[in-house]
Amino acid sequence: MSLGFRISGRIGKPVAEVFDAVVNPTKLSGYFTTIGGASAPLTTGTTVTWWGDVPVEVDEVTKDKRIVLRWDASVQEGEPAYKTRIEMNFEALDDGGTMVTIAESGWREGENGLEKSYLNCGGWTQMLCSMKAYLEYGINLREGFYRSEMRGERASETNL
Repeated sequence: MSLGFRISGRIGKPVAEVFDAVVNPTKLSGYFTTIGGASAPLTTGTTVTWWGDVPVEVDEVTKDKRIVLRWDASVQEGEPAYKTRIEMNFEALDDGGTMVTIAESGWREGENGLEKSYLNCGGWTQMLCSMKAYLEYGINLREGFYRSEMRGERASETNL
């Protein structure tokens, strides 16, 4: 059995605008990958870089519906490398808003996998909150939020 989670949040914008805020590197860099940015648009079969040094493999992009990504799990020294899977689904709501659901799965059982899955769950929750503030109100919640940003350092895995 592998560890994973699922979170959801409503963004008060049309699905096309919300979807674009994830696949468009300029927009994604405005609220989520703020340190180092996003290197390229999310398109099926590519690998992009987030935060300047985190490779993200893009397995599937279905316009205004779904994005599937893979990236390296954080492992302890000596532990074999593996990837987790991120699935984002976008549902147009009757009120004109969008329900975004993000699921990440594939961590190995054990203390490290459990700890890292909890960290990423918090990170993806913050991503949804930041996207909502950015799209609905033009606010970047991540600006100056992390110690690394205050010191001008790159983001780390602990502040997804």
